[in-house]
Amino acid sequence: MKVLFLTGPTACGKTEYAIRIARDCGGEIVSADSMQLYKYMDIGSAKPTPEERAQAKHWLVDEIDPKTPFNVSDYQKLARSYIAEIAARGKLPIVSGGTGLYINALLYDMDFSAPKGDDGFRQRVWDECGHDPQKVHERLRSLDPDAAEAIHPNNVKRMLRAIERLEHGEAKLAAFTDIETPYPDYDSLLIGLDRDRSELYDRIDRRVDKILEAGLEDEVRSLMAKGFTSKDIAMKGIGYKEVIDCLSEGRPIEEAAELIRKNTRHYARRQLIWLRRYPQMHWVTLQGDAFDEEAYSRMKETIATWLKNGR
Repeated sequence: MKVLFLTGPTACGKTEYAIRIARDCGGEIVSADSMQLYKYMDIGSAKPTPEERAQAKHWLVDEIDPKTPFNVSDYQKLARSYIAEIAARGKLPIVSGGTGLYINALLYDMDFSAPKGDDGFRQRVWDECGHDPQKVHERLRSLDPDAAEAIHPNNVKRMLRAIERLEHGEAKLAAFTDIETPYPDYDSLLIGLDRDRSELYDRIDRRVDKILEAGLEDEVRSLMAKGFTSKDIAMKGIGYKEVIDCLSEGRPIEEAAELIRKNTRHYARRQLIWLRRYPQMHWVTLQGDAFDEEAYSRMKETIATWLKNGR
């Protein structure tokens, strides 16, 4: 079945273009964003607004309770079922988002079971890192930066296995990636959106200002009132972790703003590094805040050529 993937770094404008494609091509959108799938987390995740969701059907947005354990394997099962349902109704499934591991999980026959190894060693590393995936990722980065770029920070099992192999004397894991056998059921087209770096960073800064003005602090306070803490995986998302730390430590919320900007810029760089591994990606550079009709026209031509063989 035909499946269109529209991806790119955070704040590049994916939502606007995905909705336009869905409207023009008779499609529905399956989110590949690891934060937008959670309920109650609307502002910090920059979730599509109700008005945007009214323009095109969105799946895996605002569906999962943040207290519910949810991993990439769960995402793969749900997303593939939604894609099949959309295609069965004669619509075009459009996977839109920037979470690299989620995209990989749909493009490839990934095996999420941990390879055999020293379970005791992995548990010790997990305990030493305070059960914090970010600290596990930092430890992996200190051992092999290339492996850290190749393995998504949410993929704790693979990170622990990589650390085990490295700390037991194995050579650098430059080839330790998540790309495996292509998933045979999909005829996929990948379109990647990008922007000039200074323009992208300016958009990130303005987005951070916008979410803070929209009430991110109040949203985090509401989540804390529901019992969420910094230990919850959902609360480790950029925007939430910085604000919850400030509130928990009694520091002014203004201190969180620059950290959110910095961490979001770093995340955008990591996203681009991940996405540029795909040789089949069709890159489109966007310009300006207004809808880039010229770039969109190029996207439409690419999509039309791909769709010629039918669905």
